[in-house]
Amino acid sequence: MNLWKRILPVLVLALALPAVSSALDLPRIVSADWLEKNGSDPAIRIVDIRKPEEYKAGHVPNAINLFYGSWAVKRNNLDNQLPEDEDLADLVKSAGIDKATAVVVVGKVDTTTDQVNATRVAWTLRYAGVAQVGVLDGGFNKWSADKKPESTDAGKVEAAKGKMSPNRQFLASKADVTAKLGKVILVDTRLPEFFFGIAKIPIVAREGRIPQSVNLPSAWIFTKEGAFKSREDLEAMAAGVVGKDKTAEIITFCDTGRLCAGGWYVLSEVLGYQNVKLYDGSTQEWAADANAPMVKYSWK
Repeated sequence: MNLWKRILPVLVLALALPAVSSALDLPRIVSADWLEKNGSDPAIRIVDIRKPEEYKAGHVPNAINLFYGSWAVKRNNLDNQLPEDEDLADLVKSAGIDKATAVVVVGKVDTTTDQVNATRVAWTLRYAGVAQVGVLDGGFNKWSADKKPESTDAGKVEAAKGKMSPNRQFLASKADVTAKLGKVILVDTRLPEFFFGIAKIPIVAREGRIPQSVNLPSAWIFTKEGAFKSREDLEAMAAGVVGKDKTAEIITFCDTGRLCAGGWYVLSEVLGYQNVKLYDGSTQEWAADANAPMVKYSWK
């Protein structure tokens, strides 16, 4: 009888607790098999960021469509910027997403830009306050190639309620970078020719990179098929460039804040580096300031 008295409160508490959702175990790199098995879980929101016509032609069942341009806008003459906080909160809630929703981002992987678009949206969701965000490995390309089920029905959701609070610790400004030169690990995620300063895109005013930065191209974190490389390879690449200290402060940058989301996502979400920020203005903003120092023709 005494044993029963001890057990009864535990049983009552267990029955009172909510059921544990599979969303609590959301992988940051989501396989097609995992999503096929768990995609109908109401705790998970699948967000397809491809163009509307691509989505309409066929998509992961239960996915809703919010194309990439909704998540990255032009602000202050800079490309691929975060929407204003209020606009971003409205966008996220319109998708039926709140901070407790587990979100899987689905894109395509035809080009490096396509590949990092999903990680850029994932970073934006994490900034918006969403706790769990994963990216479909290999994008819709692999889903289709694996003969997974497809739908042409438009996904419908009810808008979420409640307040979204931005995770500002994921964002670095130009002032942050300026103040922390030499005190933080700056990771240029562009290809080596841009890092070295022999190439640039037209919207960037000057060749070169931010001083004292290191190079870890986001293009190199993916296989030729557009899937993420193995965790072992990603861990080794990161350790070789930024070191093994998972508490080190790191800021990733590129040309416009899109490409560096790939590096941010791998370092922060996949490998568990605890203090990684993304410089949203990146070289487009930095190089436009004639007084901002830049380095070229050097690997150091």
